[in-house]
Amino acid sequence: MENKTIARTLRLLSQLMELHNENPFKIKSIANAAFKVDKLPFRIADKSLEDIEKIDGLGKSISAKVYQLIQTGNLTDLEAISLNTPEGIVEMLNIKGIGPKKIAVIWKDLEIENIGELYYACNENRLVEAKGFGLKTQEEIKKIIEFKMAGHGKFLYAQAESLVATLTTELSLWLSNLDDAALLHIAGDYRRLCELVDNLDFVIGSDDPERVVREINAYSPLQFEQQTEGLFIADSPFGLKIHLHVVLKSDFYINLFKLTGNSKHVEDVLKLAGAGPFEDEAAIYKQAGLQYIEPELREGLNEIDLARTNQLPSLISFSDLKGSLHNHSTWSDGVHTLEQMALYCKDELKLEYFGICDHSKSAFYAKGLYEERVFAQQREIDELNLKMAPFKIFKGIESDILYDGNLDYGDDVLKTFDFVVASVHSILKMTEEKATARLIKAIENPYTTILGHPTGRLLLSRQGYPIDYAKVIDACAANQVVIEINANPLRLDLDWRWHRYALEKGVLLSINPDAHRVEGFRDMHYGVYVGRKGGLQAKQCLNAFSLAEITSYFNSVKK
Repeated sequence: MENKTIARTLRLLSQLMELHNENPFKIKSIANAAFKVDKLPFRIADKSLEDIEKIDGLGKSISAKVYQLIQTGNLTDLEAISLNTPEGIVEMLNIKGIGPKKIAVIWKDLEIENIGELYYACNENRLVEAKGFGLKTQEEIKKIIEFKMAGHGKFLYAQAESLVATLTTELSLWLSNLDDAALLHIAGDYRRLCELVDNLDFVIGSDDPERVVREINAYSPLQFEQQTEGLFIADSPFGLKIHLHVVLKSDFYINLFKLTGNSKHVEDVLKLAGAGPFEDEAAIYKQAGLQYIEPELREGLNEIDLARTNQLPSLISFSDLKGSLHNHSTWSDGVHTLEQMALYCKDELKLEYFGICDHSKSAFYAKGLYEERVFAQQREIDELNLKMAPFKIFKGIESDILYDGNLDYGDDVLKTFDFVVASVHSILKMTEEKATARLIKAIENPYTTILGHPTGRLLLSRQGYPIDYAKVIDACAANQVVIEINANPLRLDLDWRWHRYALEKGVLLSINPDAHRVEGFRDMHYGVYVGRKGGLQAKQCLNAFSLAEITSYFNSVKK
């Protein structure tokens, strides 16, 4: 065992002791010992216990710990304290810039237990108000976590979006100097609007592909290396791999098609269409006797059967949205005031209505609203509605689903809201049976309007709690409860793979940004993207209803 390994173990022990508020003198002694061991000019593992005890700054107690670690590879004290520390909290100690004191605040005060939850909290701006934190620290933590997430080899769609826009512009400009009639398009998972991508596939079609290949090293922003004939790969600055496919212009659309759909979709369509050539993608589907299938639907599910009978859904678009529901303000953990959030929806997004859903009282870490603050906020909403008419602010709440499945307020408070989003935020470690029963009880509450982020997942960092999707969706259908597509790119929950089942059962979906600042409304685009993947149409989306329609809907389901 090397000195650095021993020092690292001692340092971790001191950090965990500090995290658990143990004796400061002991903490300092172990931290100092870690420093001493790290700087020793000899291998401490070669020494006897008697020799280790003679090392300045260790002492008998710490020397015994070091010797135990050398002999067994384990440290009893560390094992004991680790049992009382969530694994995600230990992982946080590796984040530069936040030591045990700050992590104690994150864990104990904000009830965050892993890096994924911490990243989401940064997006929600929850760290800014916490003791010992500020905006600068929050942004630094966010960047470090993003770097760690990149190491997984997969990236959020939203993380890739700006890179795709930049590369499309730069590659187009570069290509125009070589062949001003060349074709360029993004393909792959990104074009299918998948929530996660592991590389970006660009297709170039040129009448002179050899010239493009010869000149590719002159494209300075990236260093491409040839893998096979016509395929070049480069790494982006933050790790996302770029695949560049160079083909003859006459073969451009067949290659774009092949590199876009998943393998089953491509295989099934080409069995019907043949090898081409094709003047565009529409010609491929026409030759196959199919209605044109949008890229996001090319997942090898039932899209070909629907296309054969001209029954593909008319997919929702961002322009179909008439309002924004499930948003937060400075009344709880938002960055902007209620009025600022509403005005942005009215003036910038040209929407007809806005739904405020600040956190309920159990979410104390997010300044959840106790009853008197609920009524104070509702008075402000009444005043703003007089001022902003005909634009409408709906009175909502994001009510915690408690562990027993009850909502966070009594009926006397719940009945004052226009709508209620019911969400799980605490005690996420549940069996499928418990999680399903907890959700269904909340769904059956007569005041629940929308089920919020049904599984609580955080993409790339936290799996959702396991649920029986069919049972939960069936319960929503039976109780006229809408299911949220939480549009935050870390969530995108309900997963698009279950949208079709929900829609077949007659359940409405709602594309909710869960915005904590005006910039968060942008996330509705991502909700639209996964809604499209799930086959969502405007008529099946709650916040695509007009103001008159949604007012009537809320009144019809309100008890």
